[in-house]
This record gives sequence, C-alpha cells and structure tokens, in this order.
Amino acid sequence: MGLKEYENFDALGLSELVRKKEVSPEELCEEAIQRIEKWNPGINAVVYKMYDTALALAKSKLPEGPFRGVPFLLKDLLGAYAGAPLTNGSRVLKNYIPSYDSELVRRYKKTGLIVVGKTNTPEFGLMGYTEPELFGACRNPWNTEHTPGGSSGGSGAAVSAGIVPMASGGDGGGSIRIPSSCCGLFGMKPSRGRLPTGPDYGELWMGAVVEGVISRSVRDSAAMLDAVQGNDKGAPYIIEPPRGSYLKAMESAPATLRIGFSTASPVGKDVHPDCIRAVEKTAKLLESLGHHVEEARPQYNSEALAISYVLMIFGDVAADIKDLEKIYGKKAVKNGLELPTRTLGLLGRAITAGELSSALREWDRASRIMATYFETYDLYLTPTLARPPIKIGELAMKPSEKILSLVFNALGAGKLLRAAGIIDKIALDNLAAMPFTQMANVTGLPAMSVPLVTTENGLPCGVHFTSPFGSESLMFKLAAQLEKAQPWFDKRPIFK
Repeated sequence: MGLKEYENFDALGLSELVRKKEVSPEELCEEAIQRIEKWNPGINAVVYKMYDTALALAKSKLPEGPFRGVPFLLKDLLGAYAGAPLTNGSRVLKNYIPSYDSELVRRYKKTGLIVVGKTNTPEFGLMGYTEPELFGACRNPWNTEHTPGGSSGGSGAAVSAGIVPMASGGDGGGSIRIPSSCCGLFGMKPSRGRLPTGPDYGELWMGAVVEGVISRSVRDSAAMLDAVQGNDKGAPYIIEPPRGSYLKAMESAPATLRIGFSTASPVGKDVHPDCIRAVEKTAKLLESLGHHVEEARPQYNSEALAISYVLMIFGDVAADIKDLEKIYGKKAVKNGLELPTRTLGLLGRAITAGELSSALREWDRASRIMATYFETYDLYLTPTLARPPIKIGELAMKPSEKILSLVFNALGAGKLLRAAGIIDKIALDNLAAMPFTQMANVTGLPAMSVPLVTTENGLPCGVHFTSPFGSESLMFKLAAQLEKAQPWFDKRPIFK
C-alpha cells in the first residue's frame, strides 16, 4: 500500500480492507510508523513511540471490533496504557509508567485499534495551544508557524498530517473541538457522563471534562462513540443510553431544524472577520438544506460563567499540585512544574470554598437557561474560535509576566492577586481567542466543531454546534448532512 492510497480511507475504511484481507494490520501499522518518522519531525505531534508494542499486537489475534487493525494515537493525558509513560505533559510525571489500562483505553483496545504512540499535550491540558516545556511546541500541518490548538493538539496535528485517521482527545474547555477547528477535522465532545473516567477519576474538573476522539470523517467518531460509550463501575453520573446506533442514525437526514446562532464573543472581545464569515456561510448552507436559522443568543451571564470556569481550573490545579507534592515532595514538584501552572495553583490556593461554590452555582444557572433555550431551538451555532489558529508562542508568558509570577510565587501572594482583581482579568483575557467552547463543558452539553470553512490565508476555521443534553444522535445526523453537502475529507494541508 502506497503513501497516497492510505490517506484515501478513514478508520472504518481501513478496517474494512483488513476484513477483506486486502491489507494486513501489520502493513497498516508499518505505514503509520513510516508516516510518523517522515512527518513528525516537522510537527512534533507524537511524543512517545510504541512501535514494538504495536507491531507485536498487529501480528497477534486482534479483537473483532469495528476498527480491527487500524493504527491509532493516544493523547498523553489521562489515558493510562499499561507499560507506556503517562506524563500529562509535565516534567514532574516524565518517569511515571502505569501498570494498568484506564477503562477508556481498555475499550479502545476492544475495538481492535492498534496504538502506535502517544501525542503531545500542554501540561495537564491547561492551555488551548500545545507548547509544553517537556516536549516542545506542536505545530499545525496547515502552516507550521501556527498552533494546532490544544489541549489535544498532538492528536489533531497527527490526524491532519495523515499519520492516522483518528486519535484520542479529552475536552475540558474545548480541547477536542479547538484542535479540530485549527486542523480542519471533525471533533465532538459528548454529553457529561457518556464516557467512562475510571478507574482513577470520577468527576474531572467538576464534571467539565469528557474524553473522545478527533477524526477526519464523521462516521469514524460516530462508530467510536457507539463502541466505547457507557458508564463504568463507580461512575458519578448515570446517563440514559442512546436509543440506537449513532452510526445508524447518520443514514437519514435530520428533520427540519430550528437553529439559533451568534457571532458575538461571550467575553466581550473582538471576533475575527474570518470566524464571523464561517458562521454566516454555514447559516446559508443550513438554510439551503431546509433548516430555519436566525440570530438568537442564549441569555446566560457570559462573563460570570467565564470567570466561574477559570476559578474552577485554579482550584483544580491547586488540588493537583497538593496531590503531586504528597508523592514526589514539594521541591521536586516546584522544580518540575511550569511557571504558569505554579501561578494557577497559587491563585487556586487563594480561592475560598464559598467562592468555588458560587462559581458552580453559575454553571447550574447556565444549564437551566440552555435547557430553556432548547425549547425554542434544536441547536446553537457559533464560531468554534474567535480567531484563526494563532502563531506558535503568541499566547506564551511575556518576560515581564514571568518576573511578576516568580515574585508572587516566591511571596505566596495568591490572596494579593485575588484582591487586585487579577483572576477576573486572567479569565477574560485568556479566553479572548477561544471563548465559545467552555459553555458546553460547564453545562455538560454535547458540542461539535465541523470543518466547513477555510480562512483567506488558507487555514481551517471550524463552526461550533451545541445541542440538548444526550442528543449526540441529532448532532451526528446534522454533521453527516453537512459533510455530504460540503465534503472536507479530501482537503489536506500542503505539508512538506
């Protein structure tokens, strides 16, 4: 099988070739390995290679799942694979090797996938771009001066480059949908509780985090969710199972839908004209398909919700640091963590229990408001991002910010930062480039980024849909309809 032919198939297509014995799992595995060796030096997407394990698995009797023999990449965050490092993008954990599979990885394996490596991610998945100090910046195959997004940036870059047809991701504030938008791919964050988090976790980021995949085709994401969905033992949420197959749901177009949209930033910042145009073009496409589209923004308190989201992250980082210190000691953790992470933890220690409870009540209010919104509209459409893919290093700490952070960390002056209103400023400024995705995380709603548009500079620019809780079937129906009306599968980066 040649380099060109491999890219003509999605994951289900490659698996079908294996079933027909037109290609072997070993051949597919070797093809993926060759592609990693060829393309990864230019994009830094794969940070740990699992070639020997993958080839041995390819030669063995694989499970008869929907993706039997298909190469796959696993995000190096949360997903424990027995015998492989799990760094979470942090120097503190660079030598940590779990002896077990997490529940979701176990389910991935049952589909017949072959994991050939692990992908780049920012430290603890905290950023919407992928530039960890441990592994270095991951680059966008569409233009290597730009980011592939984050925190599943390595997965997005690898799929976009054609290394594998699908890779895993996790989404606590847009981390599947942001890379999908930046890299011209499809990405869905399922509803809260749809996928397992065991055995190590229950709620992740107060329920904001859900794992999933990034794929080139809609049907690959649907088939994967069919295969791995469902709670596991001890799960904090029991979600109603789907009434039928997500893949089967794609076979029929959705009924006429009522779709509300907005291009205004939830945090009151500017939105790039290309991102606005992407929504406008999509609205026209939806209308041509028979749907009713009108401008209608749900009336939750956008700025309060953004601040509450960032407060949660600060508190969770503080808790993570405390747990790491129990295992590795305060000195090792201090020396190993990146300065921005340490500063987030400092701010987290300055938050009171009352403030965190108030923040979570803001999430509840937004959930109720969105439920009311969906009594009138079937879906909510926005840009995925407020800006096209930013350049590498564009959002990194400036030298003056590093000095201030070092001083405040040395003084332990988290309360001073809190009193000065720094947290509110950080919340609004840091979400300026990516303000649309977090709402679905805090409310637990399913959301997807669909790659329908490219910018005037030739970079991908996704559009974002949010729908009622548990309505993934509706989302897949619409995504499949859009994919058919305006195909993107053959749109590839010019990558050399």
